[in-house]
Amino acid sequence: MDAQQWRTLSLDEKMRWALSADLPEVLRPLLLREQWMQTRCYFARRADLRPHEVAELVADQDYVIRLCLAKRPDLTAEQVARCAGDPDPNVRYAIARNPLLSDAQRTRLCADEDELVRRAAAKGPRPSETRCRPGQAALLR
Repeated sequence: MDAQQWRTLSLDEKMRWALSADLPEVLRPLLLREQWMQTRCYFARRADLRPHEVAELVADQDYVIRLCLAKRPDLTAEQVARCAGDPDPNVRYAIARNPLLSDAQRTRLCADEDELVRRAAAKGPRPSETRCRPGQAALLR
């Protein structure tokens, strides 16, 4: 399937591919740059993302996509720092319990301007979890 064929698919078809356990390699770059945020969000939650895909998505302009990445257990130290300092409190909230945070980052989040971020950071680390429905890829929660 090429980019032209991809554009003709319905949102439901794109969502099925984003969640598919048998995702063809050719569709990964198309999902990475998908126009529909909902589809990109499901793709961003896949446990099998490649490092370059994580890097691109953690820099996404949409905070919802960055939020989906903040709980990942495979972020680099730079990506953790980026999420911990994100301008959107929802992303800081999502990273606040990530076990990859340094003590200094957790301390900063415990003093965050946003009350929910402060509360989440004060609870301490919580490993991410996955869920996997039949026929679907494992997704991080």
